[in-house]
Amino acid sequence: MELKRLKARLKTAQRGHKLLKDKTDEMVRRFSIVVKENKKLRDEVEGEVANVLAQFSVARSLMRRSEIALSFAMPAVSVELDCSTNNIMSVDVPKLSLKEKRSVGKYPYSFIDTTSEADYAVKLVGEVLTKLVKLAEIEKTTAMLADEIEKGKRRVNALEYVMIPNIEETIKYITMKLEENDRSSRTRLMKVKSMLEEKK
Repeated sequence: MELKRLKARLKTAQRGHKLLKDKTDEMVRRFSIVVKENKKLRDEVEGEVANVLAQFSVARSLMRRSEIALSFAMPAVSVELDCSTNNIMSVDVPKLSLKEKRSVGKYPYSFIDTTSEADYAVKLVGEVLTKLVKLAEIEKTTAMLADEIEKGKRRVNALEYVMIPNIEETIKYITMKLEENDRSSRTRLMKVKSMLEEKK
């Protein structure tokens, strides 16, 4: 009965190992796609952020500190972040999207008080913000998938190198014991048979 139970358990463990390995392999494939997208977007965003900072530096150098503080004191746009989840191979990853609400026009200040560099810098910030949110979403997805892949690999290794070999070893031991018991009972039966024949 124990042998039968262990054989069923071994079959289940082998099937589970195959399924987990397939899932981990597919997750690694999807992870590599997300990592490539992450690298591309990161390089793009870093370049754009550097450009925005350079543009703001130029704008600051052409305007007085009081004018800058006054121009950017009242924001024209309020931003709302919508958070939901997306399922990738049974891992719930974040899905972020920005919703803009404009109180006034595109720029919150008078064009008389500011330079065209400041206008351009404000325009660039608006464009780079959505990309920054997208980058945050992709980076979190990458981290979550990496954690899940690591857990999956640990489970696969535990099944492959610990659980399955232990069950196989136990099955082998029980089978050998049963064969040994079978041989010894056959030997006893033959001995009894020969003793009965001698008596006759």
